[in-house]
Order: sequence, then structure tokens, then C-alpha cells
Amino acid sequence: MTADAHTAPSELARWRHHIHAHPELGFAELQTSDFVAEKLLAFGVDELHRGIGGTGLVAVVRGRPGDRAIGLRADMDALPIYEDSDEAHASRNPGVMHACGHDGHTVMLLGAARELCATRNFAGTIYLVFQPAEEALGMAVPGSTHRDAGALAMMRDGLFARFPMEAIFGIHNRPGIAAGSFGIKPGVIYAAADRFEIRIVGKGCHAARPHLGIDPIMVSAQVIGALQTISSRFFSPAEPVVVSVCEIMGGSAFNVIADDVKMVGTVRALSEPARQQAEALVHQITQGVAASFGAQAEINYQVGFPALINDAALAEKARAVMVGLVGEANVVDLEEPTMGGEDFACYLTEKPGCFVLVGNGTEGRHGLSVHNARYDFNDTVLPLGVRYWRTLAEALLPV
Repeated sequence: MTADAHTAPSELARWRHHIHAHPELGFAELQTSDFVAEKLLAFGVDELHRGIGGTGLVAVVRGRPGDRAIGLRADMDALPIYEDSDEAHASRNPGVMHACGHDGHTVMLLGAARELCATRNFAGTIYLVFQPAEEALGMAVPGSTHRDAGALAMMRDGLFARFPMEAIFGIHNRPGIAAGSFGIKPGVIYAAADRFEIRIVGKGCHAARPHLGIDPIMVSAQVIGALQTISSRFFSPAEPVVVSVCEIMGGSAFNVIADDVKMVGTVRALSEPARQQAEALVHQITQGVAASFGAQAEINYQVGFPALINDAALAEKARAVMVGLVGEANVVDLEEPTMGGEDFACYLTEKPGCFVLVGNGTEGRHGLSVHNARYDFNDTVLPLGVRYWRTLAEALLPV
């Protein structure tokens, strides 16, 4: 190993703080992409390819002679959240925040890139995939007619054809699991995630004379309540399904009944049949409730990404790496999947792979749920993530 193969934890933290302070939304990660590219070129990657799926990058690192190749992926985008923090590295871009830890994911893979370039202690090729827009399901891809999450955008740009990896791997931080620990589950680990937009069209009028109009806010309230019966009354309690309305927009004054209301939400399911049934029910219930009040419903339902299903054999190999790093007692075998969605699942429709969790801590900002305005990635986890990536690569591509 060369003298500079390891990156000091303080340097990893500085990189993360820089990315955290300058968050960018999906498909707009221009500064982040430049920062990643600058580091990768300084580390001595063999090739660097930019502009894949918008702002995505793929770096190629070749080791000892060998025909095999794997991919390691990190996500780079932030969320449209106002950060509630007095930390020096808090977001300097109001309304945009790294509230899911993608800043940490990016830095862990950067640290691994440095070590892999310095040591080359593997046989074959490693593709380092820095992905945009993991959070951006339904957003327009610049220069494209598609509306995709970042994984789909990179795949449409020929990720697997241009970089022929045999398998791909990902990692995500998990608040609630102790720092210094890992979590893993073969099979289904994340739910399928879809997105819907509903426009309830009523008839505007004066608030004092509601009988002369059709109140879309009232209708929307009825629709929201009725949609909750999808999981509670149409599926077995043993079949997890989540329907959440997360945005509602309508009205302009306290004494005006609006013409229309827009709602945006998501559907989560663990199986494809349940996912398809839930989609049909969103249409059926929304249209039926709206019609019962004389309103109209316009529904744009976007099928997003499927359930994330880890390859059992690769999960076993990843788990062995974890045990070697932190010991059996610090590897959490997850009993149940999360209903959260993850577009890494799209990659696994074409390639086998494994997506794992690294503990972010259980207290303070590190223990808060992701997507919380006070959440923060735990800097102490960064070196462990780097070691995981490097050790995994060397285990899968042995010399």
C-alpha cells in the first residue's frame, strides 16, 4: 500500500462539509459533479466519463489483469428542504438541503476511489458510478423528453452497455442503527415507489354561497380520506401498502372557493401485483369520490421504480465483508423491508447486485429520520464506508 492510500477522516469530513454546504437538486448537481470530477482526476482514475444521465459521472479504475468488472454507486442530489441547523457547514442554498445523506455517500465512494487508485489490489475493472437525481422521480431530464429518476436516466444513456459490469452495489446510511454497524437483508429490502398527481376540478364561487359552486378543497379532503382505505380495506394486513398525499395546493383567498386543487403523493408496495392493484384503486377511488360531488378528477400516475431485491448470493458476500470489518455483533440482519423507495432498484432489473445500510447513529441529528430538516450525516461513519467499498471490491475481484 502506498503511503497516501488512506484519506484522513478529517479530509473526508471537509469534503462532505463542502458538498453539504452547497446542495443541489436532482439533475442540477453542477458544482457537485465538478467537485467529484476534480477529485477523481487528481486520484488518477483511468477514465472519467461525464454527462451520463444529465450530471452523472462514471470513473473507470483498472487493477491487475482480469476480465471481470463490477460497479459501485453513490447518489449526489439533495432535497427541497429548508435546513434547520446552526452548523458551520449548513446549507448555503436556501430551500435545498442534503437531508438524506447523499453528501456522505458521495464522499465514501470518493475516498474508496482514492484508495483503489493507489493500491490496485484487485483483478479486473471497477466502475465508480456517481448518480444524479435519486430523489427526482418524475422530474424532467435536461436534454431529454423523459421524466426519470437518476438511475433510469443513466440507464437510458447506456450505463450498462458502455460500462459492462457483471454486478452493481450501493450503500445508504440508516439513522436508528448505531454508527459502526451495518444492516443487510437478502431479497426485498426497499419498496416499489410510484408518484401521482391529482387535479380536482370544481367550480369557483364566493365562500358565502358555496351552494353555487363545487368546492374542490372539500372534495380533495374526501379523496385523501378515501385513499387511505386502499391499504386498510383492500389489502391484507400482511401485505404492506402505503398511500401518502404529501402536497396539496389550492385556493387564493379566505373568502373565495377555488376552481381547482392539485395534490401530489406516492404509493409504495413490496410486490408487483399489489403495486398494480394500488394504482388501479387510486384511479377508481379518486374518480368515484370526485364524481359523487359533481367534480372532475384528472390523474397523472407515474410508475416509478420497482421493489429493490438484493441478490442472495451477493448479499451473503457483502455480509461476510461487513463481519470482517466490524464483527458479527455489529451486523444487523434486517427482518423486514422498509417502505422507503430507492431507484437503485432499477439497476437490479438488468444486473444482479446488493444494496446495504451503514448505521448513522441513534442520537441527536444523526439519529433523526432522513428527510428531516435537522438531520445530518455522521462524519465518523465516512472511514467505515470507505473501508467497506475497498474491501468489497477486493473480495469480489480477488487477485
